Amino acid sequence: MKLICIGRNYAEHIEELQNERPEHPVVFLKPDTAILLKKQPFFIPDFSDDVHYEVEVLVKINRVGKYIDKKFAHKYYKEIGLGIDFTARDMQSQLKAKGLPWEKAKAFDGAAVVGKWMDKNAFLDINNIEFSLKKNDNIVQNGNTSHMLWKIDELIEYVSKYFTLKIGDIIFTGTPAGVGKVNAHDKLKGFIENNEMFSIHVK
Repeated sequence: MKLICIGRNYAEHIEELQNERPEHPVVFLKPDTAILLKKQPFFIPDFSDDVHYEVEVLVKINRVGKYIDKKFAHKYYKEIGLGIDFTARDMQSQLKAKGLPWEKAKAFDGAAVVGKWMDKNAFLDINNIEFSLKKNDNIVQNGNTSHMLWKIDELIEYVSKYFTLKIGDIIFTGTPAGVGKVNAHDKLKGFIENNEMFSIHVK
């Protein structure tokens, strides 16, 4: 099982980090060891002073596939979820400046929150799903899948050119604007529409 993550998929997030708008989806991986265990707190790693939350809609793959055409992509998932891509922003900036890979900043233990799952048929349109993140009961990120530069089925088509998708693989589809630092004692709650999908304590 692998976590396939998409960067720079919301224009406002690209702008807030002053990144270049990509021609193609930005793709990176996290190992399954990055998944935060259920009911466990998120511990800020000792190698970073600037860990950021990034809330993202998730897609769970339920069929093996390679070179999946966009028009058939909907057959490869039944569930939509919500999670967090935790990022050691200070380390990421250092690595990017040197042209090095991001894994140490993105793939460390606990860096991937995977919340509850919902049947995709619960939504009238998966390309129009509202989602949000609360930090200490204040909304810090608000997003809608309609604002994705590349929609879910387009992402499946793109990533399956490079990686065989297997049952249980999870795609993190990118984060909207509003990312920010987490501190010890913060409480993070993620929502798809009015459904609470996860609740995390930071230590």
